[in-house]
Amino acid sequence: MSTEERRRGLAWWRRRLHVILDGGAHDRLARFVHRALIGLVALSVGSVILESVPEYAEEYERIFTFIEYVAVGAFTLEYFLRLWCAPEHTPYSDRTPFGARVAFVKSGSAIIDLLTILPVYLSFFIEADLRVFLILRLLRFFKLARYSPGIRTIIAVLEAERKALLASGILLFGAVLFSATAMHVAEHTTQPEKFGSIPASMWWAIVTITTVGYGDVTPVTLAGRVIASFTMVLGYVMLGLPVGIVATAFAEEIHRREFVVTWSMVASVPLFRELDAQAIAEIMRYLRAQSVPAGTLIVRRGEVAHSMYFIAEGEVEVELPTEAVRLGVGQFFGEIAVLHKTLRTASVRATEPTKLLILDAYDLQTLTARNPEIGLTVRRVAASRTELSAQERHGDMIEAELEQPVEPEPKE
Repeated sequence: MSTEERRRGLAWWRRRLHVILDGGAHDRLARFVHRALIGLVALSVGSVILESVPEYAEEYERIFTFIEYVAVGAFTLEYFLRLWCAPEHTPYSDRTPFGARVAFVKSGSAIIDLLTILPVYLSFFIEADLRVFLILRLLRFFKLARYSPGIRTIIAVLEAERKALLASGILLFGAVLFSATAMHVAEHTTQPEKFGSIPASMWWAIVTITTVGYGDVTPVTLAGRVIASFTMVLGYVMLGLPVGIVATAFAEEIHRREFVVTWSMVASVPLFRELDAQAIAEIMRYLRAQSVPAGTLIVRRGEVAHSMYFIAEGEVEVELPTEAVRLGVGQFFGEIAVLHKTLRTASVRATEPTKLLILDAYDLQTLTARNPEIGLTVRRVAASRTELSAQERHGDMIEAELEQPVEPEPKE
């Protein structure tokens, strides 16, 4: 094998490992590896939690140690494989292989991966119980963020709004500081052991502003109670600020991702592929995206037709009276009943996880009026399917007549 062939082979394996570890939602092996790693994270975190119970730690010490070593071995292998595949990662694609690996090592997820495996290796050089590194071992819980789109979205939102959250945190600290100072001035002579200094008063201020209110420290003077009343009201306002920032940013992030997904789905349908960006943006006003798992009944025979469907990803099976027809990416169904305003003549079921674009009957009329070419294509396909269905019914009638027995003529 030549050097060039060996290099190509290594590049292929690196890309394949990258798909398995960092993508490949439709790759069976990738799904298996992701689920196995999630299960291992859950098992190891549960083991660390149960190990903190003294009676469990003594009775099941070997099991806990075995789980820890297996988890660390698997996570170590994962870490080095991710390090090797770093040049294939999209954010590092413009760097050299060495630069991509350095960037990966400095990334937040890689640091967490490294910290979760360090305790065991440190225990070989430092005489200490593994339980000493309890916090570091529990950090592997955050590895789940890599496999959860929801957690990744929250992290992206926090990162995007970090300046606003930092500003709200500074304001919150300022509120705590001024409330503690005011309470110190009002109560330090009456309760010197509780409000004798500003740092001592800050405990009361933090508990009050966060609306926890333990009741272990309370003002007794009129001025102190007035200050406490303002502080409690201020607490609701200050805590609502970061919550509102995160909630608004999270909603915007979800909307942005739905827009991108819907755009890519619309652009992948051959019927819309030749349209420009402005036309696709207009069509997106009428279409809504929906993902259905395999086996889902999308359309039922005999029901009223309210919409037609475009297949952006996956496959469906149309259950006709005489046969079953499968439709794939780029095809559409349900248009005949919508155009003719009749009941559904066939049931449609998803044969695999499928992404659909749904167009309601009223929106279909508006869309075809604004884009006559799309309307002509939809009507042409509907007419061909109606004609084919009529021919099949006619053929069935002829076959039925031919199969009827011929009665013999009566003898004279």
